Amino acid sequence: MNVPAWLWWTTIGVTTAILLFDVVIVGRRPHEPSRKEVSWALTLYIGLAIAFGIGVWTLAGHQYGTEFFAGWLTEYSLSVDNLFVFLIIMAALKVPRENQQGALLIGIVLALVFRGIFIAVGAAAINNFSWIFYLFGAFLIYTGVKLATGGDDDEEYKENRFVRYVRTVLPHTDDWHGDKIAVRVDKKWVFTPMFAVIVALGTTDLLFALDSIPAIYGLTQEPYLVLTANIFALMGLRQLYFLLGDLLKRLVFLSYGLAILLGFIGVKLVLHAMHENELPFLNGGEHIEWAPEIPTLVSLGVIVLILVVTTVASLVVSRTSIGPDVSEDSTQSS
Repeated sequence: MNVPAWLWWTTIGVTTAILLFDVVIVGRRPHEPSRKEVSWALTLYIGLAIAFGIGVWTLAGHQYGTEFFAGWLTEYSLSVDNLFVFLIIMAALKVPRENQQGALLIGIVLALVFRGIFIAVGAAAINNFSWIFYLFGAFLIYTGVKLATGGDDDEEYKENRFVRYVRTVLPHTDDWHGDKIAVRVDKKWVFTPMFAVIVALGTTDLLFALDSIPAIYGLTQEPYLVLTANIFALMGLRQLYFLLGDLLKRLVFLSYGLAILLGFIGVKLVLHAMHENELPFLNGGEHIEWAPEIPTLVSLGVIVLILVVTTVASLVVSRTSIGPDVSEDSTQSS
């Protein structure tokens, strides 16, 4: 896929302009967005992603179009899991609802920066070392197994050392000052709780990038598609956070679905690495021809199936589990 330099810069420029627009709007009037507001914005971002994918399909061919949609859906599903962790962080750090938009927006900007760096590093590694697919595949399989057997480890947020350092060592105030990360108190600059929130979200985004970038490189090796899939997945993340809210807690099988998804992509990467094998201690450094390549269209079908089954099963089980409680509460109240 030959992407001209002007298209790269145009994509980066448009993304920057949208983020700056969001920063100005949110910064000027911190508030908890209404359901109507986030619904319209989320519909716009999803529509733009679908239109972009159709454009890629039409102009560059169905192979690249399929790769974009598979990568976008994968990144979007991983982002939903990220949202659950964001909910826990916001609750643990007691972020006021009207300040959560600003924190999320800055977190998304940091996520884009981190993922941009990982995308560049990943592209360079892939171009120079074909065996990197073995590492990517093994890491995703390990992550999938850990996610499936981790239980409810994410139910309680544990501050990392850097966040603890920010909250205890650096001069700070416990008072919120809107979206400001630092203010002057008694002629001295001190950090507000918003700074600790941004640090927590930023370090969490960094960890998420370690999973998401190898995952999407398992679906496409085109850096431009990797970048745009991540951009479209992250653009509507803030609106999705407020739209779903407590519904995220009803996706009880989300971790298992994502574990299967990461495991599938991990196996796909290992098979691809075997097909392109150049390691001298495996098959004499020759390509392992019997290793099958999983077509991208098949990958897209598997991804859609996993997400649909996970979502439907989660909603059905959570509805039946809360049903008796609801009826019991209503009986007692009557």
